[in-house]
Amino acid sequence: MESVFRGLSAAVFLDTWTQFSQDDGLLELRSLDEFLRCLMKTLKTRGVSEQQVLRETLVSRCDVTGDGRLQMEQVAAALLPEQENFLLLFRRETPLDNSVEFMRIWRCYDTDSSGYISAAELKSFLRDLLHQHNRQITAAKLEEYTDMMMKMFDKNQDGRLDLNDLARILALKENFLLKFEMEACSHEDRRRDFEKIFAHYDVVSVNEIRG
Repeated sequence: MESVFRGLSAAVFLDTWTQFSQDDGLLELRSLDEFLRCLMKTLKTRGVSEQQVLRETLVSRCDVTGDGRLQMEQVAAALLPEQENFLLLFRRETPLDNSVEFMRIWRCYDTDSSGYISAAELKSFLRDLLHQHNRQITAAKLEEYTDMMMKMFDKNQDGRLDLNDLARILALKENFLLKFEMEACSHEDRRRDFEKIFAHYDVVSVNEIRG
């Protein structure tokens, strides 16, 4: 399965799962073939025999109770690369309703509107984000989350992360942030760009309160 789904991302997996799973978040075996066919089509992978092997493997690994229903976390663990599976679980544990919620927390740490936070700030950010949604997390797991984020997104290894990077992995129902593609530019240019974003969320927040 590793070779077939090597290029599978958490976002694609989650979107596809949502299409075929039930309201309770479980995937019934009768929908498994369509689920796999859709994933393989997205990855441009063909082969009916290969799909059958994948189906049998998933059923034996994931339908542990024999009730004909599969849990997302189990299937994700079987199909997704380790880093992508981490992202999926992170998105599931931080179900923010909208970008405003995200920005309210972010602003506590990115005080100069630079669009960056350090590794130490990231740890506090993640802890507060999870706490806001009543998610309990151990110190060890928080350390694991922080380290993984830094390894994945701190491309130039300068010890800080970009706002856009975190915005991309959070499960936001509406993600205005993704409309802002930050190109390489001066600190002042970035500052002006993020001031525009912050201004947008100030307006949205006020409108939500009024509504």
